[in-house]
Amino acid sequence: MAAFEPNHVVLLPLYPQFSTTTTGSSLTEWRRVAKVAGITVPTTTICCYPVLPGFIDALAAATSETLQKAKAGVCYRLLVSAHGLPKRVIARGDPYQGQVEQTAAALVKRLGWEDFAICYQSRVGPLEWIGPATDAEIRRAGDDGKGVVIVPVAFVSEHSETLVELDIEYAHLARKAGVADYLRVPTVGVRQEFIAGLKSLVLESIAGEEPRTCPQSCPCCPRVEKQ
Repeated sequence: MAAFEPNHVVLLPLYPQFSTTTTGSSLTEWRRVAKVAGITVPTTTICCYPVLPGFIDALAAATSETLQKAKAGVCYRLLVSAHGLPKRVIARGDPYQGQVEQTAAALVKRLGWEDFAICYQSRVGPLEWIGPATDAEIRRAGDDGKGVVIVPVAFVSEHSETLVELDIEYAHLARKAGVADYLRVPTVGVRQEFIAGLKSLVLESIAGEEPRTCPQSCPCCPRVEKQ
């Protein structure tokens, strides 16, 4: 980057919802290595985009396409699943959970879906995590005689937490729990709607017009940094 000699740097996270544990830690590392490399040009940071129209459009389109596989006679519950965090992280003011809820609200409104639940996956360690847990919601759907459409909203690309946790481990759990049918919506990936949304963010950022999404009390949402 230093050899390229940019006159402006735009930092674009691929985490739609901001957390100090993801985007926040990545920005901290950027500042450290940029200082070492002597990069001192103006740097614009895109904080987050939980309700970016292109992102919601892509989620809704992927969900609608997945529903083409729905079985006749099955009543489905939409599970909006995101990576979990320890409760103490949220208690310190991290905006992540609130932004996941914003994404979920925008998605279900776009779909016109009434039977849904927000849930959190990938718990590790002994700490108390935010909930409800995705596995618990899958069991509840089985108890209620429902099918499940599970849509990951905090990941934009496929990786172990979608390909293994959702597609293998939770699919197996769904069968054991008596879920009538289990459908998994793919991540937005490089869907045209999503990429167009990111493009708009970058262009607005270059022009100094990016919207601030985090609460004003959140200290980790910089607009333009003079490094």
